[in-house]
Amino acid sequence: MRLGSLVLHSNLFLSPLAGYTNLPFRRVVRELGGVGLCTTDLVNARSLLEKNPRALKLIETDPIDSPLAVQLFGSVPEEMRDAAAYVESLGVHSIDINMGCPVKKVCKVGGGSAMMTELPKTAALVKGMVQAVKIPVTAKMRLGWDDDNLTAPDLARTLEDVGVAAIFVHGRTREQGFDGTVNLAGIRRVVESVKSIPVIGNGDILTPQAARKMFEDTGCAGVSIGRGAFYDPWIFKRTHQYLSSLPNAPRSSEPESGPNEGLPPEPSFEERIRILCRHLDLMVEVFGEELGCRMFRKVAPWYAKRFGPSHEFNKQVVQVSTRAGFQAVLEHYIQWRRQFVDERGELLPRYRQPPMIASFMREPEPASTRREQIPVPRGPVEVW
Repeated sequence: MRLGSLVLHSNLFLSPLAGYTNLPFRRVVRELGGVGLCTTDLVNARSLLEKNPRALKLIETDPIDSPLAVQLFGSVPEEMRDAAAYVESLGVHSIDINMGCPVKKVCKVGGGSAMMTELPKTAALVKGMVQAVKIPVTAKMRLGWDDDNLTAPDLARTLEDVGVAAIFVHGRTREQGFDGTVNLAGIRRVVESVKSIPVIGNGDILTPQAARKMFEDTGCAGVSIGRGAFYDPWIFKRTHQYLSSLPNAPRSSEPESGPNEGLPPEPSFEERIRILCRHLDLMVEVFGEELGCRMFRKVAPWYAKRFGPSHEFNKQVVQVSTRAGFQAVLEHYIQWRRQFVDERGELLPRYRQPPMIASFMREPEPASTRREQIPVPRGPVEVW
């Protein structure tokens, strides 16, 4: 996979997710394997230029966190240009421009999804950034502002002309937020609109099978995963293994293998616990024990979604403030959970969660039902 001059070992990407894709989580994903490029939380260009401590913390990295893209948002051409140059000076490998964030406070200043409504102005801003740096500049967008304004194909073509190295496109409109189903046909139209740059599809990738469906139905060059990775940080490794096992048939043809053939096994409960603890260790290392544990309160319940019965864990873990406190909660939960497992440590059948089924293997469901299956994190993106 190539983004301009940047060569990646995988065409699977970690999407930015405000408040969640910080350095500890990126480290976890990289250590598990399979991801080609990780992107930081979106960061305000002006705040970076002002050396705002919170902005600088958002782009904090280390040598293991590589290759790395920083996602910038803003609407002032000079600020975006200078922020791009500053980020490049720090050794970052790529710069992504946020054109998809639907949050009001971002859009009202002309950033995020609002950039999709003014193509000439956006093209001029991006051109200035491309000319200011030598590293690849990419753009992350949605399909459009709403169903009557699906501007992504025109915008992608315009941005290719001014030099962007790749387009990331989420298969929903700004108006949709995270409701409804991802429009794979809409992503395909973006793929078909550009001449040579790669288009990376994004949206509702919870399983390796869903990633395969994205590739086959859209013709995209890569897949970017956000909420699905937070729900299951093993998804990059398992997807990479799964896709590598498939026959090299043309994407437009019917695959010879079934959707589950070659699918790697799910991580064991013990492995999930190991990575849960590793994630906390990294949170404490980066943010300190008090803040790291407090931030981890919103992280741990995501892991617990795959533990089976977990209400006993969730009601206690949201109160932890020390590493020792977390260990006490975890040990209590492991003991409590034993009533739901057999002599081999496997969940009894009545407590097993049904396997995650890719959206293409079932009929579309009401938005309320889908929201339960694909949670939207609370915090800066809870209204996306």
